[in-house]
Amino acid sequence: MKTSLLVVDDHTIVRQGLSALVASSPEFELAGTCGTSHEALAFLKNRRVDLVLVDLSLPDIPGIELIRMIKAADNPPRVLVLSMHSQPTYVRAALKAGADGYLYKGSDLGELLTAVREAAAGRMFLGKSITAPVELVRELSTREEEVLRLVALGKTSQEVGIILGISPKTVENHRARIMEKLGIHDLAGLTRYAVKIGLVTVD
Repeated sequence: MKTSLLVVDDHTIVRQGLSALVASSPEFELAGTCGTSHEALAFLKNRRVDLVLVDLSLPDIPGIELIRMIKAADNPPRVLVLSMHSQPTYVRAALKAGADGYLYKGSDLGELLTAVREAAAGRMFLGKSITAPVELVRELSTREEEVLRLVALGKTSQEVGIILGISPKTVENHRARIMEKLGIHDLAGLTRYAVKIGLVTVD
């Protein structure tokens, strides 16, 4: 049975190229193409597909939000991001929104086919050019990421509490949970991890 795909990208040439690639493979069936998030959501209301290829830079609803909306549905399709952005911040945001894979648009066709196969089969896939770690990328809550970022920037628990509007004790509790989840028990290690996943940058 063929894997059905919906392509969501605002560039006509990309949609045409992906459509031609899908048509050339006996494994896949092109269910449709959309140039906006609204078009994609309307399409998915009326037709079930196995996999959605999503660009993050869409003209109406951002791709990250589109992923959340797709994944909020009952029995949602798999979602594979195909984007010009390979930075860890984008990758992390897409995975936390529910994406099942992430591929840079500069990847070759062979890697794209592999990504589609893996995502459709229910396995996480990150392209070779993606540097963000898969492990734990979904495990930290948004608040824990905020605390980690500020701690990595050298803020004290009191300073973090003032910035986030929470008590220093709550900051300490978040910090303890972060360390437990990551298996990191010192400030230097937390800072290195925050840099690695793109929460902070080093000049």
